[in-house]
Amino acid sequence: MSTKLFEPITFQNMTLKNRIVMSPMCMYSCDEQDGKVTNWHKTHYTSRAVGQVGLIIVEASAVHPQGRISMEDLGIWNDEQVEGLSTLADLVHEQDSKIGIQLAHAGRKAIVDGPIYSSSPVPYKEGMEIPLELTLDQIKQTVEDFRQAARRSREAGFDVIEIHGAHGYLINQFLSPLINQRNDQYGGTKEKRFRILREIITAVKSEWVGPIFVRISANDYKASGYTVEDYIDYAQWMKDLGVDLIDCSSGGVVPAKINPYPGYQVQYAEKLREEASIATGAVGMITSPLHAEEILQNGRADLVFLARELLRDPYWPRRAAKELNVELLPPKQYERGW
Repeated sequence: MSTKLFEPITFQNMTLKNRIVMSPMCMYSCDEQDGKVTNWHKTHYTSRAVGQVGLIIVEASAVHPQGRISMEDLGIWNDEQVEGLSTLADLVHEQDSKIGIQLAHAGRKAIVDGPIYSSSPVPYKEGMEIPLELTLDQIKQTVEDFRQAARRSREAGFDVIEIHGAHGYLINQFLSPLINQRNDQYGGTKEKRFRILREIITAVKSEWVGPIFVRISANDYKASGYTVEDYIDYAQWMKDLGVDLIDCSSGGVVPAKINPYPGYQVQYAEKLREEASIATGAVGMITSPLHAEEILQNGRADLVFLARELLRDPYWPRRAAKELNVELLPPKQYERGW
């Protein structure tokens, strides 16, 4: 039986050599707080490419300085940041891996100096700062910020864009009825709550030629919040807009008790793949190569996203290849040790 984990897969003009994806994980390493790539980022991401990860998605990169998760986040809100991102893309490409970037706005979960914004003036939890409700003009500008970020992503040479619509950040704050209390064209119904994401996807596509992924939180883990059943419509709408893959995470929009276990979010990838007929990525405490292979062999997802496991082991694909009896060619510099 062929091994799915090391089987290539193509999305539009991008072919991945395997199904192993590095999930975006914030590094909090822009010490100058300017959003620019540092030597740490170059070492961190390139080492995973050397380790033969098929697709590396760079951490949440803010489309606006007030949209940073922290002041030390990467940014893509001005043209000066493109040079470092371009160098990063070149370094990963030299190792025959693909590289994506996650475009993000933290909304009310931003930890920055100055005001924070959300779909509605609802704090993340009691005692935290009350965000300002985005005006219609500010929403329009936010959509434009994503469009400009897509242009910079293209200029930097990335292979894929992932739009961050999960974990309680700005887009998720519009999608979820737990937060979005608006009475205008951006709230009140499921279709209206989806409107900002629709506009952002359309704006990104106006500047970007290539695959688009969207990360979602498929379960709010709260009464009156959304479950994966509610996201079937969203997934179908995204597919109609030209989105290539849904990256299925969960939680983060409100404080909630979550019971994590290996593969606890795979069910969401499987459900949306089946019900919306769209490619999905599975994520969530996936550490075993056999588990990753099972997910793919059983058609539960199309890609396997690894996060903390790739922090522990940059060469996880080598371990996976050994366990699955697959010949994995190393960089020629490493052949003597392979």
